[in-house]
Order: sequence, then structure tokens, then C-alpha cells
Amino acid sequence: MLETVRTALRITELRKRLLFTLLMFVIFRIGSHIPVPGVDAERLVSEMLEGAPIFEFMGFLGGGALNNFAVFALGIMPYINASIIMNLLTVVIPKFKEWSEEGPEGRKKLAQFTRYGTVVIAFFQAIGMTFMINQFGVIETPTIGTFLIIVISLTAGTAFLMWMGELITERGIGNGISLIIFAGIIAGFPYGIGQVYTQVQGGELAIGVVALAAVLLLLLILGIIGLDQGQRRIRVQYSKRVVGRKMYGGQSTHIPMKVNQAGVIPVIFASVLLMFPATIAEFVGHPVADSIAVYLSPGNALYLLMYVILIILFAFFYTAIQFDPNSIATNIKKYGGFIPGLRPGKPTAQYLSRVITRLTTVGAFALAFIAVFPMLLERAMDMPMVFHGTGLIIVVGVTLETMKQIEGHLLTRSYRGFMK
Repeated sequence: MLETVRTALRITELRKRLLFTLLMFVIFRIGSHIPVPGVDAERLVSEMLEGAPIFEFMGFLGGGALNNFAVFALGIMPYINASIIMNLLTVVIPKFKEWSEEGPEGRKKLAQFTRYGTVVIAFFQAIGMTFMINQFGVIETPTIGTFLIIVISLTAGTAFLMWMGELITERGIGNGISLIIFAGIIAGFPYGIGQVYTQVQGGELAIGVVALAAVLLLLLILGIIGLDQGQRRIRVQYSKRVVGRKMYGGQSTHIPMKVNQAGVIPVIFASVLLMFPATIAEFVGHPVADSIAVYLSPGNALYLLMYVILIILFAFFYTAIQFDPNSIATNIKKYGGFIPGLRPGKPTAQYLSRVITRLTTVGAFALAFIAVFPMLLERAMDMPMVFHGTGLIIVVGVTLETMKQIEGHLLTRSYRGFMK
């Protein structure tokens, strides 16, 4: 393993990509501590941010930038929201669907619209957040000029993060946006470890409880790896055909159908959707709103039930957007292929639809269990979790994908992978 790492660092291009990615991480962490001008960050945290679920979630993904009310306070969430909206619009708007099927050029157009959407969403979120924090008197000089500076700073921070993510994808080791989210989650790891250590030192936690929690989380990580890597391979046979004097086809390939086709998107979307009404209810201040906020707070039975239901629904919904059995069946038939034992066309589409439905059912319930289990564990053992379900899924998924990227670079140059 160490020899393979040394081999990777000896490859000039790969070493440059790794160093560039690390440099972007350093810039991200620096930006997470540069405060927005005109805001009393310490008072803001004590009076507003603590206990607000949506802000806790944003702070969790942003590596604490929101707690410092830094220029990266909005994080990369506007980009995630814009990407989800673009995926939905691709199904609804024929022109977008046409672009998505045009290859690299079409994807460039969709990416450009996603960038515009990110800036617009970030701008309106910054306006809403600025007026919200003004109610708590944390803006030192509440003038139009100060409001404008805060809004522009927050919007520019998100745009800068988006640009950094694209740079990491282009010049680093790929998956730039995912790596930025990964860096933000990992940044909170030392703080969580410190909390557990303090409780153990103070006698509030037994070392055996901590060891048991560590073993259970390790098993959960193994489950996440299995869920991420698990797939059903559908064999496809192509008939031989003669074009001119050459013969094409005759080979056998397969369609990889992942158990968790939607990835971490259902978990993120369900978290945001559930935390938003709870946060609004907290700021209303009415007794009924306070009751709603309590019932929808993380760890509550109603919250957990709705969380599981939303994750399952979004898993099916996002899989339906990403995987189109009719389109795949049409392409197989177009190029002279068939699944052994099935006729091309509609029977193939029905078979693929039946398989993906069964896989998604297993994947959705497994994803919901992984997302909820750390919350149940935290409640049962009365100890803070270093990683929550969402964080675990993101960290493990991004780590596996990054390893594949590095392995691809090694195989291209030395025909030896990163992992044996």
C-alpha cells in the first residue's frame, strides 16, 4: 500500500493534481474563518444559530463557516439546490432534455444554467438571511449599504466555492463539489472527538460505551460501502453484423444497475425539506409553532418517521429521473443487442423496470436505515455522534470515488491500481 502511494506521488501529473486539491482545501478552510463585515458573529451564534435545525445542517456541511458567519456561510447548498432543480427541469422542459442527450456540448449548456441558478438562489438566500439576522440586532450598523455588503459577500462566497469545485474537477482529482462538502464535514471531526473525550474525562461517558459506538459505526461504514458498490449486472449480447467488408458486434457486455442509484441526494433533500419548516416555526414564536418545532426536531419520533418516508420517496423519484428503462431498451435494440431470453423493445424495458424497482426498494430502505441509525444510537447511548448518517454516507461515498479516480490515473500510466 505504501509503495503504491509512493508510486502515485512519483507521477508528476498526479502529484500536481493531489497538491492542487490540497491547496483548494486550505483556501476553503481559510475562507471559512473570514467573517462577513458588519456582523457580530459571536452574538449571532448565541442568539440565533444555536438550536435552529436548518442552520445546524448548513453549518455541518460547511465546516463551521456559518458559525463564524464567514464569507462561505451559505456553503455549497445553493449549488446543490440548483442542480436538483435542473434535474427536475430536464424531465419537464423538452429543450433541456434534448441538451442532456447531446453529449458534452449539451451538458456544458446545462452546467451554465446551473451556475446561473446557483448565483440567483444564493442571492435570495443571502437577502433572506440578512433580514433574518437583523431581527436579532447582530448587524452593527443596519443601513442599506451594510445590507448590500453582507448580501454580496455571501453570494460571492458561494460563487467562489462553486468555481473552486469546478477547478478541482478540472485540475485536481475530480468530483470538486463533493470534495468541498467532504472537506467541510471532515473539518468538524476534531471537534466531535474533543466532545467525546471531554465527556469520558469528566466521567459522563464510560469508555466501554464509546468502544461499542465505534464498533457499530465501523459496521455501518462497511454497510455504506456495500450499498455504494452493490450492483446488479444485466448481460447484453450483440449480434454480428456486416458493414461493407468489416464485421461488427458479436461481443457480450453488461448493464451495471446500482442498488443505490440516487446516491446521497435523497438524504440531503429530505433533511433540508424537514428542517426548513421546523426552523420557520422556531422564528414565528407562537405556541402552536413552538409545538411544531419540537415535533420536527431531529431525534423526535415524528421527525424520524417523516425522515424515513421522505428518503424512500426521493430515492424512487431521483432514480426514475436518472434511469430510463425505455431509453436503454431502445438503444440496445438500435445497436442490434438483446438480453438473453428476452425480446428487444418493450419486453426488455419492462424487465429493466422491474429489476430497477426491486433494487431501488432495497437501496432506499437501506439508505433510510443508515441515515437514521446514528440518531437512534446517539439517543440510546446519550453521547454526541462524531458523524451523523448524512455525513457518513457523503464521506464514505466521496472517499471511494476519489480512490477510483486515483486508481484510474495509476492504471493509465503503470497498469497498477491503487488498491490490490
